[in-house]
Amino acid sequence: MNAPLFVSPVRVREPGLNALPANTERYPVRAGGSVALLLRAGDELELVSPEGLQPGEITIFDHDGRSDAGLIGAGNTGTSEGLKRILADAGPSAQILAAALAERQLIIDQAKSTDVFLEHSPAGDSISFTAGQNVTCVVVAPAHAMLANQQDTSTDLVAFVYRQPGASEKTIVRLPDPLADPIADVRIPARTAYAYEVKAGDYIQIIDVEGRECSDFQCFDAPMLEKGVERCLDVTSTRHVVGSAYPAPGLYSKFYDQNFEGMIEVIQDTCGRHDSFGVACTAKYYDDMGYPGHVNCSDNFNMALDPYGVEARRGWMAINLFFNTGVDDANQMYFDEPWSRPGDYVLMRALKDMVCVSSACPCDIDAANGWNPTDIHMRIYPGRNSFNKATAFRMTADADKQMTKETGFHSRTSQQTRNFTEYAGYWLANSYTRHGALDEYWACREKAVVIDLSPLRKYEVTGPDAELLMQTCVTRNVRRLAVGQVVYTAICYENGGMIDDGTVFRLGQDNFRWIGGSDDSGIWLREQAQKLGLQAWVRNSTDQLHNLQVQGPNSRDILKKIIWTRPDQATVEELEWFRFSIARIGDEHGIPLVLSRTGYTGELGYEVFCHPKDAPAVWDAIWEAGEEYDLTPLGLEALDMLRVEAGLIFAGYEFSDQTDPFEAGIPFTVPLKTKEDDFIGKAALIERKTHPQRVLVGLELNGDEMAANGDCVNIGRNQVGEITSAVRSPILRKNVALCRIQVEHSELGTEVEVGKLDGKQKRLPARVVGFPFYDPTKSRVRDVPPPD
Repeated sequence: MNAPLFVSPVRVREPGLNALPANTERYPVRAGGSVALLLRAGDELELVSPEGLQPGEITIFDHDGRSDAGLIGAGNTGTSEGLKRILADAGPSAQILAAALAERQLIIDQAKSTDVFLEHSPAGDSISFTAGQNVTCVVVAPAHAMLANQQDTSTDLVAFVYRQPGASEKTIVRLPDPLADPIADVRIPARTAYAYEVKAGDYIQIIDVEGRECSDFQCFDAPMLEKGVERCLDVTSTRHVVGSAYPAPGLYSKFYDQNFEGMIEVIQDTCGRHDSFGVACTAKYYDDMGYPGHVNCSDNFNMALDPYGVEARRGWMAINLFFNTGVDDANQMYFDEPWSRPGDYVLMRALKDMVCVSSACPCDIDAANGWNPTDIHMRIYPGRNSFNKATAFRMTADADKQMTKETGFHSRTSQQTRNFTEYAGYWLANSYTRHGALDEYWACREKAVVIDLSPLRKYEVTGPDAELLMQTCVTRNVRRLAVGQVVYTAICYENGGMIDDGTVFRLGQDNFRWIGGSDDSGIWLREQAQKLGLQAWVRNSTDQLHNLQVQGPNSRDILKKIIWTRPDQATVEELEWFRFSIARIGDEHGIPLVLSRTGYTGELGYEVFCHPKDAPAVWDAIWEAGEEYDLTPLGLEALDMLRVEAGLIFAGYEFSDQTDPFEAGIPFTVPLKTKEDDFIGKAALIERKTHPQRVLVGLELNGDEMAANGDCVNIGRNQVGEITSAVRSPILRKNVALCRIQVEHSELGTEVEVGKLDGKQKRLPARVVGFPFYDPTKSRVRDVPPPD
C-alpha cells in the first residue's frame, strides 16, 4: 500500500487560548458566586459540575422580568435562595450583580428557580436546557461555610452556552469585565500605538485581547515634560532597585526613572512574564531581518508622542509587557511566544501625573506575537478606587485564573508585616517587622510560634469506595489508618515519580481528608476515581479550611488554655503524634476546629484548622493565650531554616515527578513489605528500590559560605550530586545542606566539593553526614526523652 502524500499534523496543545468552537461560550461559576447570561431563542445552556456533589441553581427571567424555568424546558423546583443570599450580601460582587439585574428590571422577590445536581451527582455530571425564547439566565453555585470537622464543601460549576448560528461565524473575543467604572476605555488596534495622559493615583489596565500579543509601555513625568525635560521610566534603574528582571505585585512592585523616583506601581498581573532588557521593536531590526520599511513600535511611539513634543528616537526603552524573553546557559538572549492568554492584563497605578504611550506590537516575522499581531485594550480607572495586589494562579495549565487571595488570618498577619510573597495563590508572610527570620527561628526552637499555612491544599475524599481509592493512590497502608489518625505519605505516578507528599486524615469509615502541597494530587485522585469507576468523590475544600501551625516547646501549654474537646476526643495533653481531635475554642459552644499533632518544624507542635470566617477570632484566642509565653509569628524565611534542619522535604527542591520517594529521602512512606495491596507506582518502586541510582543525604560544609539549590556536588571533575536545600544552622552552628547524590558516593564521611560560580572555579569542601541534622531521633517532636 502506498503511503499517503500528506499526513495531517497533530495539533499543538495550547492550554488557555481560544480553543472553543465558534458560537460556544464558557463561563466559570465560582462556589458561592453567580453568572448572568443572555440567551436567545434556540440557544443551549449546559451546566457542568466538575467535582460532583455541588448543587446548582438556575433562574430564568422573561422580557418582562418575571421568572419561569419553563422558558428553558425546566420545572420551577426552587425559590432562588442562592441568588437571594448573594444579593443580601453587602460585598462588591453583590452590588455589581444587583445593578445588572436592576438594569434589566428583573423581579427577584418572587423568583423561582430550577435546582440541579441535588443527589449524589458524580464528578463531571452535566445537564442541558434550550431556551424557548429570549431570556435572562442567572446561574448560581450555592455555598455555605463548611465546619472544620465536616466535609460538605462547596465547589465551582461551569456553564457552557451554545449559540444558534448567526450571520457571522467569527469568534467573538470577550474582554474581561471592567474592574470599576473606567474614565477611559480605548482599543489600540494591532500595529499601532496610542499616547494618553494619566493623573497621579489613577490606574492603567493594559489588556491582551486575544492572547500572545506584546505591548510596549513607556511613561513620562508630565510636569517635567512641560518644562522640556524628558524624564521617563528607566528599566535599568528599576532592575537595580527591585533586584529582579521586572517588578511584580508585592513588596517590590515599582518602576523608577533614572533618578530612582517611582513612576508607576504594578498592582495586578495575570500573565507574570514580561521583558525589560530589549527596546521596543525598531526599523533596524526589521531591516536586518530582510523586511525594510516594516512598521515598528519605536516609530509608532514617535508618532504618538509627537504632539507632546517628545524627541523622536530610533529605539525606545520600554517595559515590554507580555514579551517572553530569557537568557540561556550560553548567555544568549532568546524570545518565544508570549505566555499571555486572552484577557490577561497588567494593572498599574500612576505615582505622578504622566504622559504614557502603549503599543500593540506589529511584529509578524517571528514568535514575539505568536506570528499574529492582534489588538491591545487600555482602560484608566480613577484613583478613588482601591484594588488588591494580586497575581494570577492556575490550578492546572488549562484552568481558569484566580487572583491571589488573602488567607482568613491575613487581617492579623498584615498588622505585623508588609513583607508578603505569593504562595500557591495566597499571600503569605516572609518575615515579620518586629522580629525578622532569625528571631522567629529561635522563638520556635525555644518558646512558641504561630504560622499561617492556609494555602496547603485540602481535598475531601468521601463515599463507599473512598478507602479503596486512597489505598490505590497513596503509598502508605490506609487500611490500617484508624479514625482520628493521620499518616504522612506520597502519591506517585505509575513510573514511581512523585506527584506530591502530604497527610491523610481519617474522619470516618468512608471519610478522608487529603492535605498536600499542590492541586495536582487532588486532581489526580479525582481522575483515578473516575478511571476506576469508584463511588468516591474528591472535592476541593482549600477555601473552606484555613490553618495555623502552633509550634515550639510551649505550644501545648498555650493551646490547652483555650481548646475544648468532647469526652470522646483526646484533649490537647492526650493528643499523640499524628493524631487529631475534633475541638472548639473555649467551650462546647465555641468556634469548631480540627486540632492535629502535626507540623513542619521538627518541634513539638500542632495544627489548628477552621473556616476562614472564624480565622481572625481563632488567631486572637491563640495570640492572647500565648502572650505569657512570648508567642511569636513566624514567616516562610524562618520556616525554611527550621524544615531543612529537621530534614523535611519540599516540592521542587527535594522532589518532583522525576524523583521517587527513596530519592526524595522519605523511604519510610513506601512500606513494600507490609502493604500487600497493589497501588499506583508499586511495581516501579519495587524496581527502583532494588536498583537505586540516587539517594538524599546530608552534607556538612566547611566554612560559612552557604550552598544553594541546584549547586553541583563533585568528586574531582565528576559531578556526583546536586544540592536541593541548604541552611546555615543557628542552633547547630554548622553550615549544612541536603543533597541528592549517586548511591556509590552516599556513604557517611565521603568527601565532596560543592561547586559555586560556574561549578568549577570555586569549590566548597564538604562531607556526607546523616540527616535530620537537628534532633535526628525526633524526640522533641514526639515529646519523649532523647535516647542515651
